Amino acid sequence: MKFLLYHAREDELVAVKDWMKAHPDVQVDTNDVPLTEETVELAKGYDGIVIQQHIPVDSPKIYQRLHEFGIKQLTLRITGYEIVDLKLAAENQLVVTNVPAYSPRSVSELVLAHVMRLVRHLGIAQAREAHHDFTWDGLEANEIHNLTIGIIGAGKIGSAVARIFKALGATVIAADPIHRPELGDTLTYTDHETVYKTADIVTMHTPLTAETHHMIDKHVFDMMKPSAFFINASRGPVVVADDLVAALENGDIAGAGIDTIEGDSQIFSQDWSNKQLDNPPLAKLLTMPNVSVSPHVGFYTDAAVANMVEIALDDVLTIVKGGTSRHQVTE
Repeated sequence: MKFLLYHAREDELVAVKDWMKAHPDVQVDTNDVPLTEETVELAKGYDGIVIQQHIPVDSPKIYQRLHEFGIKQLTLRITGYEIVDLKLAAENQLVVTNVPAYSPRSVSELVLAHVMRLVRHLGIAQAREAHHDFTWDGLEANEIHNLTIGIIGAGKIGSAVARIFKALGATVIAADPIHRPELGDTLTYTDHETVYKTADIVTMHTPLTAETHHMIDKHVFDMMKPSAFFINASRGPVVVADDLVAALENGDIAGAGIDTIEGDSQIFSQDWSNKQLDNPPLAKLLTMPNVSVSPHVGFYTDAAVANMVEIALDDVLTIVKGGTSRHQVTE
C-alpha cells in the first residue's frame, strides 16, 4: 500500500519514518504542497492521503478526482475540519477523519503560560524595562489560587486546562452541554453568562461551527469583569477580533492571551518581518503590553506532532482495509 502525506513539515518526517518502521507493508511518501485543484493529480496511484493545511478544500474537482483515483478517504492530521466540504466528500464516497485529541496537554500548557504572563503583568514590565524603567507601579499580581478560571468548552483540551488550574488551587467553572463525570470535583458546570460575568480568566476551547462563529463579541466583553483576562487557544473566528481590540482599548477587560485570531492562516507560520502585516486587529494587539500573542503553536510540541501523524496514518490504514475510524466526521 502507498499513502501520500500532503504539505509535510520537516518536524513531521521523523514520526512518518517511525510509523513506517512499525508498518513495513506501507509506503508513505510526502510532499510540501497543500491539496488543491493543481496538486490533486499527485494523489493518483496512492491508496490513501493525509492533509494538513489552512487552504480550504472547496473545489468539486478535488473530490471528484480523488474518487476517480479510487481513494476512499480524506484524512486530516489536525483537529479543525472546517476546510473540508463534507457534502462534496460524501457525494464522492470519501470518509473524512480528523485528529480530535493529539495531546490535550500541549494546548493546556500554553494556556497556562499565557495566563501566568498576564496575571504577573510580565508584558507590561518588559515594555517598561525596554526603556530601563524598573518601577513597580501597577505590577502587583493576584495569585492563581485566589482566581476563578472559566472554561468555555470543557472537552479533552478544556478538561486538561481544568485539571492544571485545579492543581494550582484555583476555582474552576465551565460551560459545556456535555458533563464529564470523570472530572469529579475538578470543576463546576454552569452557564455561559455566569462564566463571562464571574471568571477572572475566560479561556476558549470550542470547535469552530456555525454556532460558535463570532460567539465572543462586544456583548460578551461587556459582561466580563474589567479585571478579567481573556484567552483564545481554540479557533480564531470564534472571536470578533475588532471587538476584542475595542474591549482592550476601552478597559472592558484587563488583557488577553491569543494563540489564534481570525485570518491567522495567512500569517502565522510565515515570516512577515519585511512586510506590512495584513491583519489590522493582530497588528494592534501586538502593540499592547497587556496582550500575549503566540503564532498558533498550542499544538506544537514533540508529543503532539508525533501523535497527529500516527493517529492520521492509523486512520488511513483502518479505512483502506475496510474498517471504521472512530475519528470520522460528518455533516
